Parts: sequence; C-alpha cells; structure tokens
Amino acid sequence: MSKLVGGCDDEDELAKLHSASRDWGFFQVWLIKYHVKIQVINHGVPDKVILKMKADIQEFFSRPLQEKMECAQLPSDIQGYGQAFVVSVEQKLDWGDMLYILAQPQDVRNMRFWPRVPSSFRATLIQYSIELEKLKGILLSSMARNLGLEPEKLLTLFEEGVQGVRMNYYPPCKQASKVIGISPHTDVVGLTLLTQVNEVQGLQIKKDGKWIPVDPVPGAFIVNVGDVIEIMSNGEYKSIEHRVVVNPEKERLSIAAFHNSNRNAVIGPLPDILSKEQKKRAPNYKSISYQEFLKLGQKATLEGKEKGLAHHLKIETEAAQ
Repeated sequence: MSKLVGGCDDEDELAKLHSASRDWGFFQVWLIKYHVKIQVINHGVPDKVILKMKADIQEFFSRPLQEKMECAQLPSDIQGYGQAFVVSVEQKLDWGDMLYILAQPQDVRNMRFWPRVPSSFRATLIQYSIELEKLKGILLSSMARNLGLEPEKLLTLFEEGVQGVRMNYYPPCKQASKVIGISPHTDVVGLTLLTQVNEVQGLQIKKDGKWIPVDPVPGAFIVNVGDVIEIMSNGEYKSIEHRVVVNPEKERLSIAAFHNSNRNAVIGPLPDILSKEQKKRAPNYKSISYQEFLKLGQKATLEGKEKGLAHHLKIETEAAQ
C-alpha cells in the first residue's frame, strides 16, 4: 500500500491491484509479497486502533446474553445485536451472532444499538471507522486510475456514503459440516474491508466453481469488491460469491466494514468507462438510483438470492434486450 499513496502511483503495484480486482474480486493487501489475494499491511491504519477495536469486540461478545440484548435488533432493522438475513421462522439460521452498526457519516448513527460495555467501545468504533474511511479513499483512488478514470470521478460517488460495520462471532460446532457461519452471498456495497479478530480460518471465496479458503495474514485487511463497483466498472471488476464456514474446535471473530456509495449516486456503468479510449461500449448493467438499488437488495435478501445484484441486474438487462 505504501507504493500507492502520497502520489507514488507505482505502476507495478497498480497492475497487481488491477489484476486482483478483475480476476478475483477479493484481495488482501500487504507490503512484502503477493498471492492470488493481496493483503494490505502498511495500510496506514494505526495498529493501536485495530488492536483496541479487536479487544473491545471480544469483550462485548464475552458479556452475558442479557447485557448484549440491551443492543438487540428491532423488527425491520438490521442494526443491533442478533442475526442477519432472518426472513422466516422456518429458515435454517446461520451459525453465528453479529453486532451491526451504522458508523459513518455521523447523521446515520443510532446510539441505541451502540454498546455501553466496554465503556471504551463507542469511542473506539468511531476512531476505527474514520481510519477505514481513509483506507477506502486510497483504494478507490487507485482503482479509478486502473479503470482509466480521474480519481475524483469515483471518489465523489462514495463521498458521505454510509459505512456499516458488522462484528461477527462464530462459536465452534462439533458438527461443523452441518452448519454454515454465513450463507453464500455477494456484498451489496462498493467495497468491504475485513479485519480478522483472531487468526481462525473460515472465510471462503468461490472461484471457477470451487470454494477456496482465505488464509488470514496478521495485521492485514481483507478487501473485496462489492456489487456496486462491479456495476460501475461495467463488469471489469468482479463481486465474488463468498461464505463463512465454522470451525469444530475454535471460535472465530471478525469485523467487516461495508462502504456504500452516497445516497445521491446513480448505480450504473460509469459513462467514462463506456467511452474509454474513444471506443463506445455497450452497458452490461441497468442504471438505477441508489434508493432503487437498496429496495432491490432488500427484495433479493427476502427471496434468498445468492449471486448478488450485479448478477441479477445484468440478467434483467439482457432479458430486456
């Protein structure tokens, strides 16, 4: 990452970021070496902020259930302590608990869902969310250059976008093959930045029809392209299906920060990409408003669709043609 900030624009590093975003859609970025996923170390987020966030979320999940329920989800609201994607009393639930909070910008915060214990939690999450906003900007700027865009063209679309932070706890299960931590899905956002709280493997991505485990690198952020970036790039970057499996012996904790475009953005292929290099390209996706996109995402969740909105918008466009 140090080669992508401060105006460095290292061509070799930009090419590696471009390849990972295009061919995998999931990457971890770190300083020294690269695998098929790029892990970000030297990402600029202070270690003390990350370590404090990890410590506070571990303490929260270790508290008695009665205390955690003070932040419980309310009907028709995903924020709070509970489980995600519960749409029916008859469905098989994911094997995990979560605490989901809207952290940025300030006007979306509902402090009713923010834990009071540990006492440092609120200040820690605010600082952590601010640092991730900076990292998001660096990544989007580099992606824009790789796509042949002026960085501001992409950054403006995500300025003041909602950042939701999902903190996950997956208890061990002796019959791990019979449960799933998070069911297969893609992320209905622009970018996701994931921190492993402990070094227990569980995240898997689907590539060429096979599930591939992601080995966490200590101190790194796992980044994945969401549906919004796939659509805006007209399919050049991919939003990849992923899931979480459960360990039979060890608990797993993680923190995922989801970064959305702003509420005035149009979700569709960017005009500058469609006309790149003076070549007129046909859009592969339908353009819709941010509000329409949110409604479509809610509908897809209720219907249990796994492949994400980029996939379904593309199918609808082809069907219309």
